[in-house]
Amino acid sequence: MNALARPLGDLGRATLGAFAGVGYAAMLLFEALYYVFAGWRIGQPVRIAAIARQMREIGANALPIVALLGFTVGLMLGIQFIASLSEFGAQSQVVVAVAKSVTREFGALITAILVAGRSGSALAARIGSMSVSQEVDALAVIGIEPVRYLVAPALVAMLVMLPALTIFANAVAIFGAALYSAPALNVTPTAYLLQTMSLLSAGDLWQGLSKSIVFAVLITLIGVSTGFSVSGGAEGVGRATTRAVVLSICWIIVVDMVFSFFLNR
Repeated sequence: MNALARPLGDLGRATLGAFAGVGYAAMLLFEALYYVFAGWRIGQPVRIAAIARQMREIGANALPIVALLGFTVGLMLGIQFIASLSEFGAQSQVVVAVAKSVTREFGALITAILVAGRSGSALAARIGSMSVSQEVDALAVIGIEPVRYLVAPALVAMLVMLPALTIFANAVAIFGAALYSAPALNVTPTAYLLQTMSLLSAGDLWQGLSKSIVFAVLITLIGVSTGFSVSGGAEGVGRATTRAVVLSICWIIVVDMVFSFFLNR
């Protein structure tokens, strides 16, 4: 009996812990939004300087690596679609295949995974270190709400910069695909890009951007909630950072699958 009860008990505790984590993240989200829109009424405004600093760290500092990965993904898609569609004599469909794949799927997905590994882990490590050293408690003691000071600026910055990085990644990926695919299609890169622009619709762009907005919320909430729950000193900070990255990437992929299912039916 104990051999059966123990796994069921572990499963129950894990399930309750997962629901508690989701509830805690939701509470952080609503509290952060409250301080963004109404914090000034109670003397706890979200500082523009703090948002700008987070925007620089999340967005501007990530431009080189986003450009590199976006260009590589564009080249990869160009290579794969040229090779695959050539077997069916459908090389002319390479342009539309690359354009829609990048804008609907790969641009938002690759950018979100990159930001989760880069900025989501940084949020978890920063807040985790502050929790371990009791700096979070010190903020509350001196009258500064930790959610307003640590979560709200990061959430606003992520909501602005992740869609912007996604648009940038889309452009770089399509340019990379054009450099490889244009000679294979006997057209100039300029003609390839003009054809891409004519084939894309607002719905294609909005599909990727809507995903990036949800990804931004997920990355921020997982990073900060993991950071606030750190215990066990420096070792706990390391575990929390790893957990934040793994959870963020897992949820990004799951949510991306759900979006793709409902938006492409």
